[in-house]
Amino acid sequence: MPDAGIYRRLPDGIMLAVRLTPKAGHDGIDGIATLSDGRPVLAVRVRAAPDKGEANAALAALMAKSLHVPKSAVTIAAGRTARLKQVRIDGDPNALAAKLAALSAV
Repeated sequence: MPDAGIYRRLPDGIMLAVRLTPKAGHDGIDGIATLSDGRPVLAVRVRAAPDKGEANAALAALMAKSLHVPKSAVTIAAGRTARLKQVRIDGDPNALAAKLAALSAV
């Protein structure tokens, strides 16, 4: 199962590259997108505004629900105030990779 470069495995989870679109019409995962420099990212949109961390919280909640992990397992590791983020998801890296492969095929 190729990871398409959107995440890297850690000993206790994965680090996921995300491009977040806040203030969208609905919450959802749009699949894999390619940035202008050629890097692949998981395209995600949330209804929350990027104010006081609301969009980051909505992103964490959406990823937790979509990957069936507790909210406490999802943290924004980098890019708190940027659209491009590194999201750390704690858990079994192989199980998370399989769930992510199913999601990113959207």
